[in-house]
Amino acid sequence: MSESVIAKIAEEERAAQAKVECTLYCCAGTACLASGGVEWIEAIHAAARAHDVQAQLRLVSTGCLGLCSEGPLLKVEVKGHDPVMYKQVTPMMARLIFAEHVLGALHRAEGTTFEVPPFFAEHILPNDHPFYARQQMVVLANSGRVDPERIEDYIAHDGYAAFEQALSRMKPEEVVQEILDSGLRGRGGGGYPTGLKWKFLSQAPSDEKYIICNGDEGDPGAYMDRSILESDPHAVLEGMMIAAYATGATEGWFYIRAEYPLAYERVETAIKAARKNKLLGKNVLGTDFRFNCEVRLGAGAFVCGEETALIRSIEGQRGTPVPRPPYPTESGLFGKPSVVNNVETLANIAPIIRRGAGWFSGIGTETSKGTKVFALSGKINNSGPVEVPMGMPLKEIVEQIGGGASTGKPIKAVQTGGPSGGVIPRDKLNTAVCYEELKKLGSIMGSGGMIVMDTDDSMVDIAAFYLGFTVDESCGKCAPCRVGGTQMLGLLTKIRDGKGTPEDLELVKSLARAMQKASLCGLGATAANPVISTMKYFGEEYTRRIKQTVEV
Repeated sequence: MSESVIAKIAEEERAAQAKVECTLYCCAGTACLASGGVEWIEAIHAAARAHDVQAQLRLVSTGCLGLCSEGPLLKVEVKGHDPVMYKQVTPMMARLIFAEHVLGALHRAEGTTFEVPPFFAEHILPNDHPFYARQQMVVLANSGRVDPERIEDYIAHDGYAAFEQALSRMKPEEVVQEILDSGLRGRGGGGYPTGLKWKFLSQAPSDEKYIICNGDEGDPGAYMDRSILESDPHAVLEGMMIAAYATGATEGWFYIRAEYPLAYERVETAIKAARKNKLLGKNVLGTDFRFNCEVRLGAGAFVCGEETALIRSIEGQRGTPVPRPPYPTESGLFGKPSVVNNVETLANIAPIIRRGAGWFSGIGTETSKGTKVFALSGKINNSGPVEVPMGMPLKEIVEQIGGGASTGKPIKAVQTGGPSGGVIPRDKLNTAVCYEELKKLGSIMGSGGMIVMDTDDSMVDIAAFYLGFTVDESCGKCAPCRVGGTQMLGLLTKIRDGKGTPEDLELVKSLARAMQKASLCGLGATAANPVISTMKYFGEEYTRRIKQTVEV
């Protein structure tokens, strides 16, 4: 396959799309499908067949269209008119939309405009809806716009242009430098500079090297990576291919949670399509570059999100962390130099190569560049995946994009970073969302979970929930995590149930410090974060329960 062939596919696909009068974007992400999406999408296809208008239509089954709390979602674009987004679509409503909106637009007299029937008003999301208006989409740019199962659609939206650019016009070291200059940091939680990882791998002497995509998203309330893989799998694959060229890797591995069957299927479809079009394999784009990909399913262990445990799992071993050094870039998968990058990290690569490091580094803050995708959920009006520039105040995300608390009660706190993160109280919501500022508050960016809580939520209960999760997910390999977590959970449960003492609080703090210093991996080292942050900002809730015990 050559550059001209890629250009030809893009030209043919764009020409075909330009011929249609009306395009229907049907949300076929997990959330919408779970809300009845299969039935109404089938109703749309049946109506198109019944009226014999397939030639005038594009029916696109997309990934996530964004506003999950209003799903299922359907976007209708009629040539020459503003797009219309329908919410809470049912099979009956889908048939009505097709009959009144789609057919009405297709059968209008030549030269006339089409007006959406007014009785649809209550089911239409305004185009300036704050959920969408305040986002800046880089990673999610194709989400809801392309068919994730058609490589031609991805190519028509500049897909694989960055890979071709890197392969034909840049040296590997120039690609690494571009990523370094962009300031991109790992989006999986640690925030380590991506370009630095790639530089170490490129310098590692080996005839075999590996690029690994970490899709083992296991945080409660997190679904960013799942949404990206379902909506735009080729973007992640392209990022992996660019990484392979830059570092000299010859094989890639997707590690995806088994609980994400749709993401797994779409990644497999993307790999097969890329292989069919000779973008994977030997002599890619007529060069000496060779690269192949495989997919492995994770069995659901949260600890396998840690890179060394993930590597052991791919190898068929028990997924437990190992001490570092050596780091994976020295000795990783099968003992060969490897780099593990998060899904969202890889999805940033093609836009950086295509538009330049300067463009990307111009977004965000001095030390936290680019955008970040968050899974906004909890007691919030507008829930769904959101992408915002680094540095946006947390309050703006929650109150403007999220629309405030869904219960009508005051927001009490926002939990970020999953079980490894912490809670941020209401009076700290003006904090800029970036690596350094969240860390100052005792939380972390994490992979991007963001859960909103109101005044009905007990912070002691929240801390016990997250600690219980990490205790259950501990691999048990190191004593600080295995023993310390269990002891801390016992004390926290005692306090939660009104049976604790002031001494118990001090012991919890002591155990937390020990786990932070001595645990083998990040799971144990950060397991106490939700406990420590809730004690810091909502200490009176702990003492109140203890006082009740003393008084009794």
